[in-house]
Amino acid sequence: MPIDWGESRDQKSLGHPNALKSTKVKETVSLRESHQASPGFILTLNGGSSSLKCSLFSVGPPLIRVLSAMVERIGFPESLLTLTDVAGGTCERRPIPAAHHKDSVEPLLAWVEQKVKMADLMAIGHRVVHGGHQYSQPQRITPEVMRELRRLSPYDPEHLPAEIELIETLGRRYPSLPQVACFDTAFHRDMPRVARLLPIPRRYDAAGVQRYGFHGLSYAFLMKELRRIGAPHEASGRVILAHLGNGASLAAVQAGRSLDTTMGFTPTAGLPMSTRSGDLDPGLVSYLSRTEGMSVEQFHTMVNHQSGLLGVSETSSDLRDLLASEPHDPRAAEAVALFCYQAKKWMGSFVAVLGGLDTLVFSGGIGEHSAVIRSRICEGLEFLGVALDEARNSTNAAIISREGSRVTVRVIPTDEESEIASAVHRLLDERRGHAG
Repeated sequence: MPIDWGESRDQKSLGHPNALKSTKVKETVSLRESHQASPGFILTLNGGSSSLKCSLFSVGPPLIRVLSAMVERIGFPESLLTLTDVAGGTCERRPIPAAHHKDSVEPLLAWVEQKVKMADLMAIGHRVVHGGHQYSQPQRITPEVMRELRRLSPYDPEHLPAEIELIETLGRRYPSLPQVACFDTAFHRDMPRVARLLPIPRRYDAAGVQRYGFHGLSYAFLMKELRRIGAPHEASGRVILAHLGNGASLAAVQAGRSLDTTMGFTPTAGLPMSTRSGDLDPGLVSYLSRTEGMSVEQFHTMVNHQSGLLGVSETSSDLRDLLASEPHDPRAAEAVALFCYQAKKWMGSFVAVLGGLDTLVFSGGIGEHSAVIRSRICEGLEFLGVALDEARNSTNAAIISREGSRVTVRVIPTDEESEIASAVHRLLDERRGHAG
């Protein structure tokens, strides 16, 4: 049976009609009443390297997601548009042409505009992957912020140019509507200095070349969820968060503060991912330049789009495919083994950073839905107090560790869009407070 490992709560519900049906009455009431009782809506946009997710939240309290949409395979010959009316319990999928992220905006917003009055839209929140050294909090997008994002574009050419293009496209469509940038690097902004330093000439550090870390919106949400579900002692303890999806990283968190993370100056660092290499010997750059005449751009393309699981397996970047193939394909088996080995190795190093471990959280598409990957990563970590209950693990239970084990191992679905909406709502409230 294929594993369902959608990247978020919205995506998981797409393949489960009953999940949508179970919330239909409650959410339909919320959508209808939101036009009367709610001051408006917040729209969120979450752009990946080849995807764009969009959600509409009714402003509460509480914030309630009423619509969600996603475009996948942007830049490929045929992109896929998925539209979910959370309130009505309907889901529609269709292919669309989307050579660039901006091509995805029109079909997404046309659908949203059919559902709600755009005059009721209060603000648009964007996931912006890199905030550089300057931004540690969500920012109302201004010409000054845009200039800084353009300056930062070389930091992350895989994401920032497309995100800037989205902001500009939305600005032309809704020129009077506030837009807010929510930065993936913000969660790690207070990492200890020693964890941010790169061992290269100091002048580069002064120019902002340091370890930043990413997946911060996901990690911020997971820590809030850890507190919300009644585990405040865990949230204030020693935690490893594992966001495992197409992009994968780990973070070491103590007392709510990020102490270290696997990604570095760019999201290419750390674990091997679907098509990203993760950490490499920097000597490879000169070696491949001398032996193959490889240019900087070719190297960049290789480590971001041709490496990781795809590069090692030579067949697929999707762990589902590789798990199915590993019994008869040694390359697929090695790709899976490498992914699990590197995750386990990073966990061990983070336990050293934390001085022990109280809670391990799996999230992201793979982390939430692949019991076999969780099991393989945790295998051999019993000496740290990590012991899985395989029956719980096989059902993706909320807690998958054995009763009485020293480390609580949890599975928590992440929700970056919810975190964006909450951040935008807080910023709007703060501005209203200052205005008052």
